Amino acid sequence: MSQKKSAFSGNHDQYSWFAKKNLDNWHTQIMAVQARFDQEYRGESFELPPEVEAMPIFQDYTSGNLTTKIVSPFWEIAKPKKNQKCLDIGCGVSFLVYPWGDWQAFFYGQEISTIAKDNLKKRGSLLNYKLFKKVELGPAHQLIYQANEFDLAIATGFSCYYPLDYWELVLQEVQRVLKSECHFVFDVVNSEQPLAENWAILETYLGAEVFLEPLEKWEKMIKARGGKIVKQQPGELFHMYKVKF
Repeated sequence: MSQKKSAFSGNHDQYSWFAKKNLDNWHTQIMAVQARFDQEYRGESFELPPEVEAMPIFQDYTSGNLTTKIVSPFWEIAKPKKNQKCLDIGCGVSFLVYPWGDWQAFFYGQEISTIAKDNLKKRGSLLNYKLFKKVELGPAHQLIYQANEFDLAIATGFSCYYPLDYWELVLQEVQRVLKSECHFVFDVVNSEQPLAENWAILETYLGAEVFLEPLEKWEKMIKARGGKIVKQQPGELFHMYKVKF
């Protein structure tokens, strides 16, 4: 897999989070990930080569079996608590899927998929208007929230679409919005898992390049950014970290 940075020359009216920047090296990659998930949320099919469609992992993808293998149950290592303010970065439609009502925690989200953001905004308050606070449109490295605002931050399922130097910026932003001594839970692809290589191939053909890095490099970067890993949990594809700054 190549690991190229992307050049930005963007539409500032459509993507308001770039309004104060003349240049953003991550724009092309972010827009590719947005397009890949917008297409999936719209229920549109992807045109893939026959050799990719013949792969067992593609059959798992179309049947829905792949989801159970790659989902990261973040609540198992950092369960949201009652009245906590929680930020779900790259949230998708998390509030509609996971048991936020049982947790009684306040939900705030940020998402780059316009389809997911709009669906969540329409349905979230109908599901539970007390717990669903808001969802913003924007990338993970530019969080549209105030400093020291949250008790818990979550980011699962998308670290793999960006290189490590992008995630250095994400960790910096997460540290800014978290209250002191609070936790950040996120996952990364374990490149040593048997599923990793074929999943990376599938995702690349679905429109979003995957960056595979050893866990050692992730852990080195977390420590360099001032994070302390307090808990870990392996999965079939993703490896979860619970980090305190």
